[in-house]
Amino acid sequence: ESSRTLLFICEVLKLNEDSRVHGVYLHLPPASLTSRVLNTLKAEKDVDGISDVNIGRLVRGDLSKGFVPPIASAVLDLLEKHGEFSNLEGKTVLLVGEGHLGLVLQYLMERRGMIALKSNWSSKSHLQKQVCVFVCMYVCSFTLHTILTSCMLEGGCKKLVIHCMWSNVVHSYSRWLQEQQYRPWRLRSLKLQPMTPVPSDIEISRAQKPKSMNQLAEEIGLLPEELEAYGRNKAKVQLSLLDRLHTQPDGKYVLVAGITPTPLGEGKSTVTIGLVQALSAHLKFNSFGCLRQPSQGPTFGVKGGAAGGGYAQVIPMEEFNLHLTGDIHAITAANNLVAAAIDARMLHEATQSDKALFNRLVPTVNGVRRFSPIQISRLRRLGINKTDPATLTPQEVTSFVRLDLDPSKITWQRVVDTNDRFLRKITVGQTGFDIAVASEIMAILALADSLLDMKNRLARMVVGTSRSGQPVTAEDLGVSGALAVLMKDAIKPTLMQTLEGTPVFVHAGPFANIAHGNSSVLADKLALKLVGRDGFVVTEAGFGADIGMEKFFNIKCRASGLRPSVVVLVATVRALKMHGGGPNVSAGAPLPKEYIDENLGLVADGCYSNLRKQIQIAHLFGVPVVVAVNVFKTDTKAEIDLVCQIAKECGASDAVPCHHWAKGGQGCLDLAKAVNEATITPGNFQFLYNIEMPIVEKIRTIAQKVYGADDIELSPEAKAKIDYYNQQDYGSLPICMAKTHLSLSHMPDKKGAPTGFILPIRDVRASIGAGFIYPLVGTMSTMPGLPTRPCFYDIDLDPITEEITGLF
Repeated sequence: ESSRTLLFICEVLKLNEDSRVHGVYLHLPPASLTSRVLNTLKAEKDVDGISDVNIGRLVRGDLSKGFVPPIASAVLDLLEKHGEFSNLEGKTVLLVGEGHLGLVLQYLMERRGMIALKSNWSSKSHLQKQVCVFVCMYVCSFTLHTILTSCMLEGGCKKLVIHCMWSNVVHSYSRWLQEQQYRPWRLRSLKLQPMTPVPSDIEISRAQKPKSMNQLAEEIGLLPEELEAYGRNKAKVQLSLLDRLHTQPDGKYVLVAGITPTPLGEGKSTVTIGLVQALSAHLKFNSFGCLRQPSQGPTFGVKGGAAGGGYAQVIPMEEFNLHLTGDIHAITAANNLVAAAIDARMLHEATQSDKALFNRLVPTVNGVRRFSPIQISRLRRLGINKTDPATLTPQEVTSFVRLDLDPSKITWQRVVDTNDRFLRKITVGQTGFDIAVASEIMAILALADSLLDMKNRLARMVVGTSRSGQPVTAEDLGVSGALAVLMKDAIKPTLMQTLEGTPVFVHAGPFANIAHGNSSVLADKLALKLVGRDGFVVTEAGFGADIGMEKFFNIKCRASGLRPSVVVLVATVRALKMHGGGPNVSAGAPLPKEYIDENLGLVADGCYSNLRKQIQIAHLFGVPVVVAVNVFKTDTKAEIDLVCQIAKECGASDAVPCHHWAKGGQGCLDLAKAVNEATITPGNFQFLYNIEMPIVEKIRTIAQKVYGADDIELSPEAKAKIDYYNQQDYGSLPICMAKTHLSLSHMPDKKGAPTGFILPIRDVRASIGAGFIYPLVGTMSTMPGLPTRPCFYDIDLDPITEEITGLF
């Protein structure tokens, strides 16, 4: 009996999750219709109306969501149509028997003004038996003739019951259709009580109790089946949301970028979070923040976290900064599977004959030998249109089994999500390590717009070149399907919330100096549908506008088809003083007095150099700019006012001070109003270059128009790579410059807006799966190192309370 119950439950669970099924009738033996089985069925599909939830809703008077049992509906319909009982009010009714049906009938009859009496009468008379079979009740004022007449109508009653059940199915489907429509938000913001002085980030985060993900999801119009909870405070969101809301107009698209930063960072994440807190919690606009997932490298190295700061944070900040939902770990596993597949294939090709390789690659299983789908794809690319392994010629077998990778031209490296300089080049074998977020798979995750698109991009990744000069892909290795399996959950954005209870998507985390530096296309697309036509999606581009913003426009917007409404350019007095000629700023060292004392001269020089140049870069793309001055406690009012004044002179639509770090969304209200105002007038977005321009000209365009260079200088290796990419028809891909983030030029110590320099292109590489060519400007490392005193010295765990300390 127990195994039968489990079987019934399993079948019911399948029906619960089948979106094609809108009504379930459990036609089971009474002994099997247990409470456990009944209550496994989703209430919205219980068209028989017998689950505890539906009975409870009915008794409570909530008929908008529940269902009336069809038998009860049929009984009432018969009574109302019977001539003698057309007016039911005041009639006395005796309900005979036990069970949920009697309870439902009693409630429904009393609502109609009848007096319902219940009896457990158990007489075995034929009359009583007939009545119980028919309606499970006995109406006291019925004559024997009336009862017998009713029993004669049993066939008609069955039809009526079936009609009532189908009516419930139709209602269920209608409700389902209604649920599929866009739902207005009912966001309940969380209250902040800012303190002075401002406590540490982790203290602020812990002082606020987040809403449950189920509650947040319901408030922003997500359906329960679109949410995959990862504990209480974060959840993955299903991509099916895009299909459900495909007719819903997108909201307004806001990009947060910045001026060229100091090594300390200038607070783009905090501005992003403060802005969405102001828009949603205070101005009552629907708004979504879209952020990158932080790498553990900077978290344990120099940064200590990336969840924002002060009273503008994503919470819980510990969960945001550490592991999250495991996406980076999935990327690490997928990347290193490719590396292992490369090494294994080279080993086996070096030690086996063509025949042995073929027999192992295409084994006979149960007497049958066949190619896998991924092997058939490789055959097609080789021009071999055969599906029977026995029909391949010896030459075709050789072409199929030999990738013939050139060991000196393997471009794929292993990755780990830790700053570890000694893995840059290791002496065992001929390989090296990158940090995980530098993997091409991370870039693919950020640029894919569907699971199918991601799978195809993974298949196209070029891992090296054969000795004959042909590119070798992940699909050639036979590993692309396995990569898609490893990444199938990582492609779903993670939902979290800010300190004020506004929604945030956290997804993907490519660096901006060695990759394209933006959160995922899918997170932005999901958010744009959820906020609605008048809502806002605020996303962030890494480092300065010359790097993250330029790649956002030229790479991400090309991939997504989305167009931004406005750019928020984050500036700080500290960074502007540095660009105006102030002394060097170093992480971990005290700030020189020039950055603490008022110095309007340095501020003005920084504004007229770097700030003006970054505003001009945004205008190259036809997008209006609002400058957000991220205020620090050492800034003076005169300095802040000067920045705002000069920013407007240089072409910004507006420039406002922001106090979100100390006040949360309340401190970002002026920015929110300025952003809203800037989106009223449609922009005139344009790309910087035509995608069909030659690779060299696209690089030159970025160097001259964005960085301010006079020209570019290609190394012989870079020229050879460009010629090779043109031969392979990669010339129409966009450009992703790998350049220092500390200067508009390739020289980190050149601040302000350098001119008169030649930009050296040391090498040019290709991420074919991600879909871009990336030139290396100067010396760029894809594996950071740890400082003398890394942040992990301060990060600790209390074994009793399990509280984490040291993150900031």
